[in-house]
Amino acid sequence: MFVLRERKPITSVSRATAILRSVCPVAAAKGNRIVHEFIKWTATEAVQRLQNGEVSPLELISAAETRIAETNPRINAMVTLCFERARERARQLMQRRSGALPKGFLHGLPIAVKDNTHVEGVRCTSGSRVHEDLVSPASDPVVRRLEAHGAIVIGKTNLPEFAAGGNTFNDVFGATLNPWDMRLSASGSSGGSAAALAAGQAWMATGNDFGGSIRTPASFCSVSGLRPSPGMVARVQKQPFNPLSVEGPMARTVADVALMFDAEAGFDARDPLSPRDPLPSFAVAAARPEKPLRVAVSADLGIAPVVDCEVRAAIAAVAEKLAAEGVAVEEAHPDLSDAGKNFLTLRGAVYIARVAPLLEKYRAMLKPEVVQNAEFGLGLKLTDLVAAEIAQGEIIRRAAAFFEQYDLLICPATLCPPFDVTWRYPQSWDGVAFDGYMGWLELTYAITMTACPVMAMPGGFTKAGLPIGLQVVGRPKGEEQLFSQAAWLEALLGYAARTPVDPR
Repeated sequence: MFVLRERKPITSVSRATAILRSVCPVAAAKGNRIVHEFIKWTATEAVQRLQNGEVSPLELISAAETRIAETNPRINAMVTLCFERARERARQLMQRRSGALPKGFLHGLPIAVKDNTHVEGVRCTSGSRVHEDLVSPASDPVVRRLEAHGAIVIGKTNLPEFAAGGNTFNDVFGATLNPWDMRLSASGSSGGSAAALAAGQAWMATGNDFGGSIRTPASFCSVSGLRPSPGMVARVQKQPFNPLSVEGPMARTVADVALMFDAEAGFDARDPLSPRDPLPSFAVAAARPEKPLRVAVSADLGIAPVVDCEVRAAIAAVAEKLAAEGVAVEEAHPDLSDAGKNFLTLRGAVYIARVAPLLEKYRAMLKPEVVQNAEFGLGLKLTDLVAAEIAQGEIIRRAAAFFEQYDLLICPATLCPPFDVTWRYPQSWDGVAFDGYMGWLELTYAITMTACPVMAMPGGFTKAGLPIGLQVVGRPKGEEQLFSQAAWLEALLGYAARTPVDPR
């Protein structure tokens, strides 16, 4: 178990109902019912209504504020709110003259941003006491791009310290609880974003993914998210050719993820991996569902030490549904036998740059796993790093050859359903012990090593009603086809409509 300090209040939201009445007379007449109508809209529907003038950005901001006031005390997904900033941005956007708008324009849709991503003038802690009082002097490139495309930031979402680990807790704000069962983890590191989406606090949220930080929270909270190909969403990093850590969109449906990705993806001269514009419209691709012809399915990728029986059953059920629709389904996966050890080596090199400089001054303030990551990196030899980079090149080429035969690879996003939130991480499952605190994440970080795009999406539920998520892996740089085929699969499975949920 872990022990956390008393979390600090985020900001006052007690005036949410009064604000809603002042900007939305309809809501005043109908009470909270209209708020719940708003939060049940998909992002795609909300943007369409914003574009048509049926609702204003200010109304959606107030609806989100009311929903956060109702649900956040129970799940602790949003940790810093910035509604005054959001309303000022909304007014500026509403006064803007209509003209040529960029593809993927969001027309004032409120979004949430993960608390390791800078938003100008807003607190950014990265879940660490080291940065507990940091206020961002400037916005991250992905935030600037989203705001330029008409998104409005309403607040920051919780994460583990420095995004390290698959359970969202830290000494600044405490733990984020899973809306499907508040005794359980929302996973991590984008656990706050996933929980906020599942509870209807926002229509879209940013995430970033290294070893599964978009995919495992999406799985635990039954929402969707994309781990894109490296560089598709530009990042300004200390290590500019790092293909492991990516920025990606999170939402409740595949179409909503595509809409956000249209606003996020594109060229930035500061990121040598970013793609040249113009890119296709991923929202258009998602709006044109396409049945895949040949799909590989694997419950364990040939590497997981154990997979929960209900997770295996969910993967088998997906395979049966695909086959019933005439899709050629085969049990297969690329050779990922060396992915785990080489991922951990390359991850260690990244931690040298990100965290090792903090050890001398702040070691006592950092959680043990962060210290261990940095020390592991510092203990690596140059030959270890070169060998791991060469090995990743081989993995990427094996995956490329694999996708010459298959349209998609479908596997679990996690090897177990949501676990007790008081666990730092699962040390074992079904009597099988894991190697270290990353051991239970092997299904996601092995896929990271392929550099292929991955859609995380709902794939079923346990008998106890807990979410089970899928990784739907597409061809290299194949986001357009992935969105189209994932939208078809989403319609086939029919799970996306189950969110938002009231925390329980």
